[in-house]
Amino acid sequence: MFTKIKQLFSPENKDLRKKIYFTFFALFVFKIGTAITVPGVDQNLDMGFLELLNLMGGGAMQNFSIFALGVMPYITASIVMSLLQMGIVPYFTELSKQGTTGRNKLNQITRILGIILAFIQGYMFSFAFIENGTVTEYLEVSLVLTAGTAFLLWIGDQITMKGLGNGTSMIIMAGILASVPYMFTEAWSGLVDTATTQSMFLGVVSFIVFVLVYIGVILGVLYVQLAERRLPIQYANKSNNSTKQKSYLPFKINSAGVIPVIFASALISVPALVAQFAKNEDWMLFVNKWLDLSSPTGLILFVLFVVLFSYFYTFVQIKPKEMAEKLNQNGGYIPGVRPGEETVNYVNKVLIRITIVGSLFLAFIAGMPYVFSAISSLPTSVSIGGTGLIIVVGVVLEAYKQLESNLISRSYKRRVRRR
Repeated sequence: MFTKIKQLFSPENKDLRKKIYFTFFALFVFKIGTAITVPGVDQNLDMGFLELLNLMGGGAMQNFSIFALGVMPYITASIVMSLLQMGIVPYFTELSKQGTTGRNKLNQITRILGIILAFIQGYMFSFAFIENGTVTEYLEVSLVLTAGTAFLLWIGDQITMKGLGNGTSMIIMAGILASVPYMFTEAWSGLVDTATTQSMFLGVVSFIVFVLVYIGVILGVLYVQLAERRLPIQYANKSNNSTKQKSYLPFKINSAGVIPVIFASALISVPALVAQFAKNEDWMLFVNKWLDLSSPTGLILFVLFVVLFSYFYTFVQIKPKEMAEKLNQNGGYIPGVRPGEETVNYVNKVLIRITIVGSLFLAFIAGMPYVFSAISSLPTSVSIGGTGLIIVVGVVLEAYKQLESNLISRSYKRRVRRR
């Protein structure tokens, strides 16, 4: 770790440091935008079902800023396009098989769909949160929110091209991390009572325990994100069949990442969004009582949705039949398992077993804040675990791997030149 930091600040890696500085600058611009509010809207909105969207936007939704929608419309469009490529729309399926050209075309379509979804969501939110507004006012607010999302997508592209990591992911991570200092400040205020020396001492101990538990949860998420099940693979050498080349087929415990949580949160928030849009108080009371994540029924539904979507998205990404066919074409096989249908069944069985562990852990971490709020007297802004933590760990790992690979590649090239 310290060796990598030392390499980063060496004169040979000046351009790499520029990428890091550019990334921080772009994220700073994003943070400034979250403080620029849309005129005519209440700046202290009751989040409720919009809590996840507000978290990913660094509080932009609660302030109803120009970046209130964040990049979530694009994320939703990406998920929809991934599903449509599964043979539902043949045109998209063909594009996915056309290499770089097809991916660029799909990316353009995804962005257009993301902008359309941003306008629709912006209109719904403006209608829900602006009291007695006119059609013109709704459209103006919708256009401002859509422009904000489009600008964020442009910033994300600049980070991807000129900075470090995936731009869209970095923006989401920055929005989540922006609320962390405030959360620890609220935790200190809620736990530490300075009235007496004894109460202050107990409060400080409680705060230290809170921090240690928080760090423990981070380490647990990190462990699961890196955990994988390796299936041994052997390839027969064409020139000499007696020689075998061993390798592994890795499957992550949590192959679906954070997508199932986003899916589940979006699905369980639909009734509340419809009730808010229709301004139906009776329906809102029903939703708050039975479908809110702070209620037992809402939390149980959320866990079930996370598990179901984890299986669904895992098998969308990892297709056992195609994997078995590629192995067979390349002369590879799993020792003790016959090629063909038996390999497909074996991979299916492995995925089913590891996904149940990954999905339950994902649901547990995502549901921790709601359980913590129920048993704790601390403000709702103070939580342990949560979707944001999973996203931050995943993005940091991705950025670190990219940085590490760049440093290793540069070090190798320098050694080759010296020879």
